Amino acid sequence: MGAEALCRGAKSVVGIEQSGRACDIIRENWQKIALPDQSFRILRGNVLTELATLWGQSFDYIYFDPPYESPLYQPVLEAIARYQLLAPGGEIAVEHRSKQWQPVTIDPLVVSRTKVYGNTALTFYHPYIDRRGCDVN
Repeated sequence: MGAEALCRGAKSVVGIEQSGRACDIIRENWQKIALPDQSFRILRGNVLTELATLWGQSFDYIYFDPPYESPLYQPVLEAIARYQLLAPGGEIAVEHRSKQWQPVTIDPLVVSRTKVYGNTALTFYHPYIDRRGCDVN
């Protein structure tokens, strides 16, 4: 998804991957497509640990695609909320099996929609906006 974001003009992309070999492949692929005015970083390690290192930054789009049987869904969403990584007006896309994981609201993130593609689903989150139109982050 980072490569897709670069192709669509993202100014900056950050990826987190545990496998060293996968990090090398991702880096090589992103180097091939990134334009001079685009930047990217690949963080190698445990996603929960690496999310903490991003505290103070905010992202317009976050794509999360763990192994489907992973217990990481809720802890990662909680970390994104705790570290306030999603920019106001931003969106998180979480890929999961359509019948395995049930999306939950994690304050201040709320589910905006789910799209099902056979056995795969994407659930989208955005920051809660109160009735006056104010972002609560």
